[in-house]
Order: sequence, then structure tokens, then C-alpha cells
Amino acid sequence: MTARRQPRPLADALRAAVEPLAPSTTLAAVQAAWPQAVGATIAAEATPVSECDGVVTIACRSSTWANELDLLSDRTLEKLASELPRDRSPTSLRFTVADHLV
Repeated sequence: MTARRQPRPLADALRAAVEPLAPSTTLAAVQAAWPQAVGATIAAEATPVSECDGVVTIACRSSTWANELDLLSDRTLEKLASELPRDRSPTSLRFTVADHLV
């Protein structure tokens, strides 16, 4: 009798299908690592939206969040650096207030 294979979680199958399609840019890498690096609460209030010359712009729901995250930017950069390959780590973060976040 053959051993029956266990079903695997759908999230694993989707991740395996989507990861090869992601662009290999600093912004894409930061967007993928953002929730893990900053936690669910901050990820719900701020999201990486653009990158230019290693500076990643983070859109925040309010000026209060933008200010707080700016104060924590060194710590956030360290967390991102630990999650990302060296060539995909941002050099700095810039926080702005977004009109809307998706």
C-alpha cells in the first residue's frame, strides 16, 4: 500500500508560483519583507511605494505615523537589512503621508 501524501497549504503553493514572477528590484524586495520586518500593526499603517537610488519611500496613513516611523528609521533599516540580501537593502527610508493606502 502506498503512503498517502498530505495536502499542502494553499499559501505555500501560491508563494511558489508567485515568487519567480516578482521583479528583482529593491522596492519589490522591501515590499515583500516589510510586514515581517515591521510587524502587522505598522504594515497596516504604512507601505513601501517607491524607490530611487536606494531611498525607499514609505506612504503612511497620517503625519503622526510618518513622524514616528521617521524616528524609528534606523531600527527599521536594520530589520530590513537582516531580512534582505545586501544588494536589495535600502540605504535610507523616506516617510510621506498618503492620500489613501490600499
